[in-house]
Amino acid sequence: MSSRVTGITHGIRRVVAFAAAAVILPLAVAHATLTISETGSTLILPLFKAWVAAYSKVDPNLQMTVAATGSQTGIAQAIAKQVQIGTSDAYMSDNDAMANPQILNIPLAISAQTVVANLPELRGGVLKLSGPVLALIYSGKISQWDAAPIAAINQGVPLPHRAIVPVRRADGSGDTFVFTQFLTFSTPDQQHLASRDFDWENKIGYGTTVSWPGVSGELTASGNQEMVQTITRTPYSVGYLGASFKDVADKAGLKTAMLENQDGKFVLPTPATVTAAAAVLTPRTPSDQRLTLVFAPGADSYPLINYEYAVVSTRQSNPQVASAISSFLLWCIAPQGGSASGFLEPVHFIGLPPAIRALSELQIAKIQ
Repeated sequence: MSSRVTGITHGIRRVVAFAAAAVILPLAVAHATLTISETGSTLILPLFKAWVAAYSKVDPNLQMTVAATGSQTGIAQAIAKQVQIGTSDAYMSDNDAMANPQILNIPLAISAQTVVANLPELRGGVLKLSGPVLALIYSGKISQWDAAPIAAINQGVPLPHRAIVPVRRADGSGDTFVFTQFLTFSTPDQQHLASRDFDWENKIGYGTTVSWPGVSGELTASGNQEMVQTITRTPYSVGYLGASFKDVADKAGLKTAMLENQDGKFVLPTPATVTAAAAVLTPRTPSDQRLTLVFAPGADSYPLINYEYAVVSTRQSNPQVASAISSFLLWCIAPQGGSASGFLEPVHFIGLPPAIRALSELQIAKIQ
């Protein structure tokens, strides 16, 4: 993927001025009631609901509907013009982007993903997991919690001799996209596991849906809420969740695992580790902003982070709809708007760095 950043400075003064005007536009110019529909990512859903509720006071004439259908559906319905905004944890593939040049992938914030386990014996202990170990679990090559590869990175941690129940998403999911990228990117250089005999990169790869290996006892769930429920009621299970559901998982007694990053350090998802990873990779963001942030180098980098995208067509039904969408999206990414800490911190997101926000503003300016 290209690491070239373009379009940041070109026309930036014009776009910043436009953004500032657009953020306050609904207060200055009244329009007839409009309805805009959003669907897609379950990870961003808690944040999007908060945004919509707050924005109704900024522009009372704009009504918005939201739906949690999964990132794959969000992308597909935005392309098909069934909704005005699709939300996704995954960027569009190269093939989809080339086939649909009118569709923008606009980062709104940076989020993280967690890996959680239901291990009653763990009590106050902390579980460590790595990409190669998770690849072996999800390919069925490791089937017990006290297997040697897990024990080797969890010395002193009470690991039960119990069958692991891997839980994965059944729907087309950006969480699956991010998680399988982690398994893909982290395994090629991790040949030290004696039991590693499954080539995830070439046999499975990554995507919003993949051809998962058949694993005895595995479970599936649709959406993050159902993932939490499934893991909670299934002792000895493990699964991946969007960070916006971390508090729900903590309350349910699930254990968030420390994950091994590219530098071989085990880290938890915190504002500091997510920010550290973003600082390394966001400067590589190209002008169309389709970029993975997974498995960033750096001792303090958390390995599972991503952009949260609004997937929007440049060609809206009329200028009023285009203006309403643009104003809303500009408000979402504005530090004094939707990217204020009061919105982002409760869902464990961080705001876009200034250079990336400028790129998003340039993309939003294309909506007509």
